[in-house]
Amino acid sequence: MNHSKVAELANHAWSVADLLRGDYKQSDYGKVILPFTVLRRLECVLGHTRDKVLTENKRVEELGLDPERWLTKASGHSFYNTSEYTLKKIANDPGQAAIHLNAYIGAFSPNAQAVMEKYEFAQQIKRLDAANLLYQVMGRFADLDLRPVKRDADGSVVTDENGNPVVVVSNHDMGYVFEELIRRFAEQSNETAGEHFTPREVIELMVNLLLAPDDDLLTVPGASRAVLDPACGTGGMLTAAEEHIRALNPDANVEVFGQELNPESWAICRSDLMIKGQDPENIKFGNSFSEDGHRGRTFDYLLANPPFGVEWKKVKDVVEREHEKEGKSGRFGAGLPRINDGSLLFLQHMISKMKPVEKGGSRIAIVFNGSPLFTGAAGSGESEIRRWILENDWLEGIVALPDQLFYNTGISTYFWILTNRKDKGHRGKVVLLDGREHWVKMRKSLGDKRKYLTKEHIAELTRLYGEALHVADDPEHPFHGKVKVFENEDFGYHRITVERPLKLRFEVTEAALDAVRESKALAKHVNVAMMVDAIKPFIGQSWEGKLAAFAGVREAMASAGILWPSTQPFLTALRDVIGVRDPEGEVQMKKGEPEPDPELRDYENVPLDQDVEEYLRREVLPHVPDAWIDHTKTKVGYEIPFTRHFYVYKPPRPLAEIDAELKALEAEIQALLGEVTE
Repeated sequence: MNHSKVAELANHAWSVADLLRGDYKQSDYGKVILPFTVLRRLECVLGHTRDKVLTENKRVEELGLDPERWLTKASGHSFYNTSEYTLKKIANDPGQAAIHLNAYIGAFSPNAQAVMEKYEFAQQIKRLDAANLLYQVMGRFADLDLRPVKRDADGSVVTDENGNPVVVVSNHDMGYVFEELIRRFAEQSNETAGEHFTPREVIELMVNLLLAPDDDLLTVPGASRAVLDPACGTGGMLTAAEEHIRALNPDANVEVFGQELNPESWAICRSDLMIKGQDPENIKFGNSFSEDGHRGRTFDYLLANPPFGVEWKKVKDVVEREHEKEGKSGRFGAGLPRINDGSLLFLQHMISKMKPVEKGGSRIAIVFNGSPLFTGAAGSGESEIRRWILENDWLEGIVALPDQLFYNTGISTYFWILTNRKDKGHRGKVVLLDGREHWVKMRKSLGDKRKYLTKEHIAELTRLYGEALHVADDPEHPFHGKVKVFENEDFGYHRITVERPLKLRFEVTEAALDAVRESKALAKHVNVAMMVDAIKPFIGQSWEGKLAAFAGVREAMASAGILWPSTQPFLTALRDVIGVRDPEGEVQMKKGEPEPDPELRDYENVPLDQDVEEYLRREVLPHVPDAWIDHTKTKVGYEIPFTRHFYVYKPPRPLAEIDAELKALEAEIQALLGEVTE
C-alpha cells in the first residue's frame, strides 16, 4: 500500500470529526475516532470466520465447554465475537443503536473487551447516542474497508497471478493508519513535547542499529528472540523489530512484549498484537517504574522512546524505596536522576532486563534528548548512572540525530546503543556518530516535524555505525569527522576542589561595630552593647595579625569591665566581625594548616588519565601559587560532551565583508524610505 492509500483511510476515519463538531471539543475527537477504528479493524479481521464462530458457540454452550479454547480456534485469532451484529446492521436501526452496540462489544472475548474498556468506550457510546450521532458515526466506519486481505463471497482468500494473497490493509499499513490518527489526536490535544510518537523512519534506523550487528545470528534456523519496549506506545517499535527479524528469517520465532501507561495507546498496541496472532497479554498496562509488568523476565532486545523530561514525582516513593532497599540488586541502584526527568530511570529499568552474557546477552536502543549526556555534576544521580554504565562497558555507541524529526517537539535527539556482549575488538570503546546533517526538508511540516530521513540516510548511518564497531579512530578513514571512537575512560573525570588560604587584615570600622551589634554568636558570650562602647575608640585602627588584634580588643574590654571569653566560638565570631579579606593579609591557620577561604574555592574537572597534582602544577599554580587540592572532596564523574567532540571552528567573517553588507543594507533601506516619502 502506498502512502496515499494510508492517508485516504486516515482521512476517512478522521472525517467523523465533521459529525462531532459542535458536540465535541477538537481535543476529544480522538476519544471517538480511535476506538471506532480499532473496533472496525477487529470486525474486518473476524469477518470471514463469523459464521464458524457462531456455530461453534452454540456447540460450546450446549456442551458446557471452555469458550476461550474453542472459539479462538474457530476464529483463527486470539480473540473472537459471538454476536450476529455488525456495525452496518446496528447503524441501520438508529433507535436501538446504543443497546445493540453495547451488546455487540459485550460479545467480544475478554481480551478484546479490555481494549475497549481502556478507551472508556461505553461513556462515548452514551454521549454519542444522547447527541443523536451514534448511528451516523457507526455508518461512517461501517463503510471503511479495513480487511487484511481480499476474500471471495465464500471467504476464501483472493490471490494474484503469482498466487500471493491480495492485501487490502496489511498489519504494517494499519500501523501507519493508527499512527496518523494518533498524531492528529495528539496535535488536537496540544500534547507536551515529551508526549510524542516516533516517526517510522526514525524507528527503522533505530531498529537497524539495534539488530544489524546480529544479522548473521538471526538467520540461524530455529532462531527465537524476545523483544521488549517498556514505553511501547502504540507498538510501532515492536512491530518494526519483529518485521526486521522476520525479513531476515521468516521462520524465526519472535515474541514481542511491552508496557504502556496511556490507555488509548495501550489499547491500540494490544489490539495490534491480537490481529497479528501475538499474545496480547504480553502488553502490560501501567507505569513501568512502579508496576513492572515483566518483573523477573529478561529479553534479547530492548528498545524504547520514553517521554523526554517528564518528572517521576508520582512514583517517587516506590522508586526511592527500591533504590534504598535493593541497591544494585534492584533496578535503580546506580543512582536517581533529578525528579523532573526520568529518562535515565527507563534506561536502568531496561538494563535490569538484559540476559546474562552466558545466556546470549542483550542489546538495547533508547531515544534520549541531550540532557542525559551531561546533566548532573560528579557524584549526582545522573553522573553515577553514566559511571555505572561506562565502567561496566555496556555503552556501545551514541548517534546524534537531526532536530525537528518528531511530530510534537523540535529538539535534538540521540540514540544510545548498549549491550553486555561487545565484540572483542570493541571492548572498552564507545562510538559517537554525528548524523545531524543527514536529513531532507519535508514538503509540508507535520506539527514540529520539518525534517525526515530518507532510505539513503538510514542505509548510510547504518553502514557508518557498523564500520565504526570494527575500525579504530583512524584520521585516514573516510568517515573521520562524522564518527569518533573513544575509550570508556575518556568520558570520566576527577572533580577536584581547589582551595586557597583565607587571608585577613583586622580593623574596627562602623560596619564592624554594626556587625558586633547584630552578632548572635557574640551575644551568647558578652553584652554586645557594652563591647561596642569598649572598642569604639579603635575606629580607624588596624592590626596586621589576629593575635595583635585580639590583644587590643581584650585590653579594651578589660578596661570596660567585660570578662574576656576564651572559648573558640567567641574567638571565631570576633575574627569574623573585625577581619577583612585582603590578598596581602595574614594567612589564617587551623590545626596547623592554612584555613581555606570558601569565597575563593574553585572546582576543576580533570580527565581520569591525568594526574591531578600535575594538573594543579601546570594549570593552576602559575596563576595562584598558594592553591592546593583538598583530596577528601575529590569525586569521580562521567559526562559525554557530544557536541564538543564534533565542534568545528568557523572563523568570523572579515570586517570588510560585514561592513560592505551593512552599507548595502543601509542603501536599500534609504531607497525604500525614499519610495515611501515620494
